Amino acid sequence: MSAMSSIIAKDATVEMIGSGFFFTEGPVWNAGDSCLYFSDIPANVIHQWRPDTGMSVFRTPSGKSNGLTRDREGRLIVCEHAGRRVSRIEKDGRATTVASHYKGGRLNSPNDVVVKSDGYIYFTDPPYGLNPTFGVAEYPELDFAGVYRVAPDGSDIAAVADDCTPNGLAFSPDEKRLYVADTEANHVLVYNVDAAGGLSGGRLFAQIPGSGLAPDGIKVDRDGHVFVTGAGGVWVFDPGGGRLGIIPVPELPANLAWGDTDWSALYITARTSVYRVQTKTAGLPI
Repeated sequence: MSAMSSIIAKDATVEMIGSGFFFTEGPVWNAGDSCLYFSDIPANVIHQWRPDTGMSVFRTPSGKSNGLTRDREGRLIVCEHAGRRVSRIEKDGRATTVASHYKGGRLNSPNDVVVKSDGYIYFTDPPYGLNPTFGVAEYPELDFAGVYRVAPDGSDIAAVADDCTPNGLAFSPDEKRLYVADTEANHVLVYNVDAAGGLSGGRLFAQIPGSGLAPDGIKVDRDGHVFVTGAGGVWVFDPGGGRLGIIPVPELPANLAWGDTDWSALYITARTSVYRVQTKTAGLPI
C-alpha cells in the first residue's frame, strides 16, 4: 500500500457543496455547531454551511475577510483585508480588534491565521489584500510582509518572521514547527518554534511549482502530513517534505480545513466553489 492510499481512497469523490461565489477562502469547522464557516472576499461575506440545511450568510459586511480560525473559547478569529486587521467575533456578535498596527504602521492585509494551544495568535500579513479586486485600493505602510505573534488580548505583538512573503500557515501536531507558504517563491518554508513562541531556522520544506496565487493554504493532519493548496489541487507531503501525491480539485484551491464529527473530511475553498472530500486520516480538533 502506498503512503497516499493510506491517506485517501483512490476513488474518493471531491464533492461540491456550494458554488456561485466570487473568491472563497478561509474555511474553518465549528464542531460545537456542526457547521463550516468560510469567506467570500469580494462579496464581503462570511458564509455558514450546515450538512442538513445548506448555505446561509453568517456575517456581512465581513471587512473583506480572508483567513478564519477559532480561539480557545470558540470565538471566530478573522483576517480582514478592508479593515487591515485581525479581529475577533465576540459572543455578543461584536467585532473587536486583536491586531491592526505594528510599530505605528497599519498592517498590510492580514491573510491567514492559526491559534497555538497557549492561546497566542499567529497570522500572516502579505500585501495581497491591498487590491482593487478585493475593493481595497490602498497602499502598504510597512516595508515588509511578516508573520506575527500576538497575545489573545491584543498586547505583545511581535514580528516573528520577515524573510518571505507569507500566506498560509499551520503548526505541526507537537507545535515545534510552523509551516508557512511563500507564494511568490512557489515553496513552503518550515520554522522551528521555541519555548517562548518565537521562530528560527527558516528553511525550505517543499517546492510547489505553478502559478495563480499558489501555494496558498496549509493544514496538517494528526500524523504530521502537510496538505498544501497548489496548482492541480491539494499537494500532500510527509513530515520530512517528501511528496506523496495530489488530491485533484476542479478549480484552483485557495485554502482548506478539517471538519465533520471525526475531523476526517477535508473542506476546500476553490475560487467560485467549496468542496469536500472524505479522507482516511484526520486533522487535529480546533
